[in-house]
Amino acid sequence: MPPILAAAHHRNVPARLHALIPAGGAGTRAGTRGPKQYEPLAGHLLVEHTLRAFLQVPRIERVLVVVAPGETRLASGPRHEVVPCGGATRAASVAGGLQALRERGADDADWVLVHDAARCLVTPRQIEQLIGACEDDDVGGLLALPLADTLKEEAAGRAARTLPRSGKWLAQTPQMFRLGLLREALSRAGPGVTDDACAVEALGLQPRLVAGSVQNFKVTWAEDFALAEAVLRSRQA
Repeated sequence: MPPILAAAHHRNVPARLHALIPAGGAGTRAGTRGPKQYEPLAGHLLVEHTLRAFLQVPRIERVLVVVAPGETRLASGPRHEVVPCGGATRAASVAGGLQALRERGADDADWVLVHDAARCLVTPRQIEQLIGACEDDDVGGLLALPLADTLKEEAAGRAARTLPRSGKWLAQTPQMFRLGLLREALSRAGPGVTDDACAVEALGLQPRLVAGSVQNFKVTWAEDFALAEAVLRSRQA
């Protein structure tokens, strides 16, 4: 067991829970005029829907939203803080957020739930399911979905072969790991890593897979906004 995990395993007090929402990206694939996380959606900014889900989970002690330096469209509140330490990559933004948590008193053995700002349809229940499945786990884990569609390998714009889908999952967020472990994993993985669990796997560890929801998709393309809006409106109704 790595030193960070061994130390956490022998603590006599329950580890605290924090959430980290990296929201410093440009979101160029969405076709919006500015960063997609600040687009209006069902009466609020997209990132506000994301934030609200985490604020409805009482066990989460602190929520940090990492934004680009100079960004002012989202304000801090009683249980969340907007921190302008976003970096050039997602990994850099997460690393900056982890450092900000440390500066605010978080411990290496505390749990951190990292969640993409653009996954605005996550629900408090899904977050709580991840916490319940991972809080006694030696490694941590992530929400994910078993692959349901046929998987093709492409070559020059054509289907070269069909890959077996058995045992394959689509990674989602939040992804829940000890603060110290995640800092170490991201430091070793480098700035190009786009998935926290991938960085942890590179340490030789196996994160737990917790079944998520098809509705917890990442708003990426222009047409995703209409679908997200429909889901949010149906929940409000």
